[in-house]
Amino acid sequence: MTGLGAVFRPQLPPERLRALARLADESGLEELWLWEDCFLEGGVSAMAAALAWTERLRVGIGLLPVPLRNVAVTAMEAATLERMFPGRAILGVGHGVQSWMGQVGARAESPLTLLREYLDALRALLRGERVTTHGRYVRLDGVALDWPPAEPVRVLAGATGPRSLRLSGEAADGTILTAATTPEGVRRARDLIDEGRASAGRTGPHHVVVQLLTATGPDAAARLEAELAAQGPGSVPGLGVAGDASAVAKAVRRLAEAGADTVVLQPTGDEPDPEGFVRFAAGEVRPLVP
Repeated sequence: MTGLGAVFRPQLPPERLRALARLADESGLEELWLWEDCFLEGGVSAMAAALAWTERLRVGIGLLPVPLRNVAVTAMEAATLERMFPGRAILGVGHGVQSWMGQVGARAESPLTLLREYLDALRALLRGERVTTHGRYVRLDGVALDWPPAEPVRVLAGATGPRSLRLSGEAADGTILTAATTPEGVRRARDLIDEGRASAGRTGPHHVVVQLLTATGPDAAARLEAELAAQGPGSVPGLGVAGDASAVAKAVRRLAEAGADTVVLQPTGDEPDPEGFVRFAAGEVRPLVP
């Protein structure tokens, strides 16, 4: 079955999260995703609150920028959340927006090297291993978690370019693709991910999450067009969807057929009714997605 979720965009104030998380939980939506965009809202604090306010909802961070966070701290946070809310926290990490990383003095000369070192160390720590590594960016000396997760934690990597997609296949347990990804883009991403998996001899499942820019309601087409224009892709065929539940479900199915395991509906930044959007995703779109 194709997973379905929705994004709580950080353009909403943090105090709105409680009501939306509870609504997503009660309405039967599987996943709610958060962003740690600079300089809006903290991803880990928001995730912990959303998990505490709900009973069954899975909550994802898409994504934590690795230049901002020491890998041991990320492992501690992830392990704590997994032990308190087993199987409900979804961890995504990635390069981060390079201009933002530069603003805070954390920009890496080689983001790809940093992400590779980070993924290797993070996954080892979350497996309960004692890690010593002296990489270009990640340096640990006999570090191990006192409270490792009872079960393995899946680590997803945000990736866009060919090299980062291959790296995700090699070193991550899944990949997060942005809303600028068409169905054909998902197919190309899957091919590159599989190249990385093959080079690393990895045979287990690799979960692909794709965000889908979605607008519904009487002014849906105009809001979608404006957001696409603001982001840069413009009128790329197959990018984003505006319309009723049938149109959105059709777009979700196209992404799933292309290789997406989970599709996360991303409202426009000016979505007038975030609660209504969650109800729409859970009550109207979900029944139409196998």
